Amino acid sequence: MEPNPSRGMRVVTLGTAGGPMLRPGGDPRHRSGIATAVIVDAAVYLVDCGHGVGVRMAEAGLRPSDLAGIFITHHHSDHTIDLNSVMVLGGLAFRGQAERTVPVLGPGRRGVLPPAIGHDGTEPAPIFPDAPTPGTADLVDMLLRAHATDLNDRRRDSRAPDISRIFRGEDIVIPPHVGFHPNQANHPVMDPFPVYADERVTVTAALVQHQPVAPAFAFRFDSAHGSVTVSGDTAPSENLVRLAAGCDLLLHEAIDLTSVAAGYRHSTPQDLAASMGHHRRAHTTPEDAGRIATAAGVRTLALHHLVPADAPAGTWQRAAATFAGELRVPADGETIALSPHSIRPPLRTAPASHEAPGH
Repeated sequence: MEPNPSRGMRVVTLGTAGGPMLRPGGDPRHRSGIATAVIVDAAVYLVDCGHGVGVRMAEAGLRPSDLAGIFITHHHSDHTIDLNSVMVLGGLAFRGQAERTVPVLGPGRRGVLPPAIGHDGTEPAPIFPDAPTPGTADLVDMLLRAHATDLNDRRRDSRAPDISRIFRGEDIVIPPHVGFHPNQANHPVMDPFPVYADERVTVTAALVQHQPVAPAFAFRFDSAHGSVTVSGDTAPSENLVRLAAGCDLLLHEAIDLTSVAAGYRHSTPQDLAASMGHHRRAHTTPEDAGRIATAAGVRTLALHHLVPADAPAGTWQRAAATFAGELRVPADGETIALSPHSIRPPLRTAPASHEAPGH
């Protein structure tokens, strides 16, 4: 196991598969659910919490108590499903650090349901109609409340930390002038805006196009050592080009539409049309990911959130036809270190509202 460097910036691609379906193990092409660790001077900034993220963090030598922040791009389950385990199981690692907090930042309440597509003019009844579109603050609160029996038992019986005070859900507030509306304007053209800062890193965000999900964000991390942008799930997005401009590393999602369509061979024509319609509206081919990286002028493009994860390896190399820089298709647990010549001037001191871990 490679030791954590005490200085510098690197990315560990903890999980690189996209999609909400559980996949069988034993296949050498198997990839875990999407999750990315951006590590700055040994502090971990976790982007999304796909299936298996806790195990992948342990394999990479990353401790839950290394977390400085968790960033959720959007509320599809393949990006949030193991937030629960990171908080409830990982929170036990914070013994003796009662003053620590880890913000969990992500989309706020959607406010309205998305349009019903592919239902022959009828609308399905909403699930949990009293709160059908919770935000990130709601999500964190509800997950922890669901484990109150366990959390109280461990706290009273063995002095476990109060995890509800460590992990704090925060809804990202979209600047009002952007003109965002989840149905009518879910991807307005906008400039990046700040969402987080501490003494190591500044994080900016932009809305991306993952309709009908809204809001959906991409995040950029800038430190004294370089810059990393994580696309989240998106169709080709001008906002993402602006966010990633001049970045050292862009991690962008990619989909192979031919392989995806083959996976629906047992579906009805209606289900196939609805599913493929979503994939075309809301995701990016390798060739288009290369075009985005070229337009943004990034140094390195890494494709992840691969759909389907078991597509032929050559599929993802098609991005090289539209991007002349370094192209990578990382495996789970792979480390991408930013090169020494990426070093930037030191950042300003962070606001006191977000506390990074002490190392």
